[in-house]
Amino acid sequence: MTKLLVALDIDGTTIHHDGHLSDRVRAAVQAARDAGHQIVIATGRSVLGTLPVCAELGLTDGYAVCSNGAVTLALDPTVPQGYRIEDVVTFDPRPVLARLRNAWDDGLVAVEVLGSHYKISAPFPEGELPGPTEVVSWEELGTEPTTRLTFRSPTGTADDFVELAEGLGLHGMNYAVGFTAWMDINPDGISKASALEQIRARLGVPIENVVAVGDHRNDVQMLQWAGRGVAMGQAPEEVKAVADEVTAPVEEDGLALVLEGLV
Repeated sequence: MTKLLVALDIDGTTIHHDGHLSDRVRAAVQAARDAGHQIVIATGRSVLGTLPVCAELGLTDGYAVCSNGAVTLALDPTVPQGYRIEDVVTFDPRPVLARLRNAWDDGLVAVEVLGSHYKISAPFPEGELPGPTEVVSWEELGTEPTTRLTFRSPTGTADDFVELAEGLGLHGMNYAVGFTAWMDINPDGISKASALEQIRARLGVPIENVVAVGDHRNDVQMLQWAGRGVAMGQAPEEVKAVADEVTAPVEEDGLALVLEGLV
C-alpha cells in the first residue's frame, strides 16, 4: 500500500458543526494511521483549540498545522506540553487594525497570542474562541506581532464579510471568510498549503501521494495544492469547484468515506 500524507481540516470536516466527533470518523482516522498513512491536522484553530482534537483522535505524534498555516507543531508525547513549535510566522497587526476600526458596527477583533490566549476588543459569543481571552483597548490589540487576527460580527453574514473584505484593501495579507461573519487574517503567502508543503518536503512524500480534505474558503489553497483534494458535501460552491472530488457532508461522515477508502 502506498503511504500517504493525509491533511485534515477540523471544523466541518473532522468535527461536526455542533462540536462532536463521530465514532465512525474517529475509527477511520485511527485505521488510516494504523495503515501507515501520515495524518496531519490542518486547521484555522489556535494551538489551544487544536490540541484537544488531536488528543481525541489519538494523534500524539507527527505534525499539526494551526492558525491557517502560521503555526506548525511537532506533536511529541515525551515533552511536558505534548508538542514542540516547529515553525511560526507572525505579522504586525496594526495596519490591519487601522482598516478594521469602524469597518462594521458591531465588529469584534481577536488577536492570537501564541499558545496562551486571545486579546479581544470585546467579548465574543460564548464558545467561539477556545481558551482564555483578555479584553484590551484597541491600541493594545496591536502592541505585538501575531500569527492570526480574527474579525467577527454576531449580526452580519458570510456574504456581508466577503463583500467587506473585498473593499478593505488587505493588500499583503491572506484572509478567508467562514460560514458566518468571521474573517481570519494571516501574513501574506501563509496558508494551510504553505505549511503543509514544508511538512511534505520534510517527509519526502511525493505530491501525488497527498490527500487533503476540507470544507471552507480557508481550505481552497490546500485542496488545490494536494495531489487529491476532497471537498466536503456542504462546502460552498467555490470550494467544491477547486477540489478533485466531493464527498458527503459532515453530517453524513463524509470524511470517514474518504479515509475508509484509503485502507
